[in-house]
Amino acid sequence: MSSHDSSFSNAQQDLLKAFKKQITHPHSSKLAAQPEPQKAQVTVEEEPDDADLFKKALVGVKAIDNGNIAKIERNPRKKPDAKILAKRASAIGPAELDHAELSDTQAMLNPVASQAALSYRIATLQHKVFEDLKAGNLRWYEAVDLHGCTVEDARSAVLQIIQMAKDENQNVLKIVHGKGPDAVLKTYVNGWLRQHRDVLAFVSAPENQGGTGAVLVLLKRAEKNPKFNQ
Repeated sequence: MSSHDSSFSNAQQDLLKAFKKQITHPHSSKLAAQPEPQKAQVTVEEEPDDADLFKKALVGVKAIDNGNIAKIERNPRKKPDAKILAKRASAIGPAELDHAELSDTQAMLNPVASQAALSYRIATLQHKVFEDLKAGNLRWYEAVDLHGCTVEDARSAVLQIIQMAKDENQNVLKIVHGKGPDAVLKTYVNGWLRQHRDVLAFVSAPENQGGTGAVLVLLKRAEKNPKFNQ
């Protein structure tokens, strides 16, 4: 049947075609009619960093007033000056110092060379103790430098430093005598220490502690001294 012989109008024919199309594809019209769904927008909040958190934590915090804190000052212990020790020895008097009268005869009879290594020990001293003293393994209590002293000032300073060690119950000290061309003070120190009854041993110091320009002296412990017992 042609379109001219049909009893349907053009509008009815279009409607009939749409109806047939809907029956053949039932979901096509719905899909065409449905609008495309909108994508949900996700907002990501930035996390605060450590600096911001620290600033928030300090809100309302007041700084501590440091005005009432006492200052701690350290007073480093100075090495005793030989001339000051000599003056102290003169003020105390020879009666207060053990063996204040040390003879110079031995020094005159036995001069030592400037580079000579000094070494002395009593017979009863243990060998290991002497070797430790020689190696510088025994920590010395105090040191005195005799540079620039006269012979008499050096003698008084040596006696005074020994007395100080005894009063503190210390038994190792260092005496810096130098090693000049004539080695005058070195010779006298060598003679004096051999006479002092509290000296157990002495030896030239290791190179890193003065070498042949200084001696490490080992003394009797204060318990063995008559002054301590009194």
